[in-house]
Amino acid sequence: MLSDYDKQAQRLKYRNIRDQFVAAMSPQVRALAFSKIPSPLAKYLQPGKIVAGYVAIGSEVNPAALMAQANALGCDMALPHVTRRSAPMRFLRWTPGDDLVAGPFGLQQPSENAAECRPDVVLTPLTAYDDRLMRLGQGAGYYDRTLSLLDHAIKVGLAWSIQRAPVLATDIWDVPMDAILTEQSWITL
Repeated sequence: MLSDYDKQAQRLKYRNIRDQFVAAMSPQVRALAFSKIPSPLAKYLQPGKIVAGYVAIGSEVNPAALMAQANALGCDMALPHVTRRSAPMRFLRWTPGDDLVAGPFGLQQPSENAAECRPDVVLTPLTAYDDRLMRLGQGAGYYDRTLSLLDHAIKVGLAWSIQRAPVLATDIWDVPMDAILTEQSWITL
């Protein structure tokens, strides 16, 4: 097992790689990436299922088009809601077009008055992923703590293909993804 310092070094490295990759991308190419639900993901998006996404920050993959299409297929939508580092992240119901409020860490999230829910599919941001489908997040542990309680949910990490690491530093509490979706492929074990 690698130390926390190694996780931090990996975060810095892969954020840098992601930032440079996205900065070099034309706006048209970026808009086309992740603009259509791939068939392996579509099979999980039946009417009435709850799909949790997120509002992208910076060079993160933007799941907005995937979320809008899932909603058009009859899925209910949710977004993460964070209050402070010591409080657990919750998923709150949200409909595309609903107002969002500013949260900690630059997040845009539903109002705390929105109904809490348990998603069936979670589209998850990440800093890097590896061939074991482990994900490296931002470091606060919100997703790992929350995903560990959602054992029924399909966990899909969204990443640019250049975010693949040979091996990520992991801890026993890190939750693997069921799949990784990049602009090039759908990856499972």
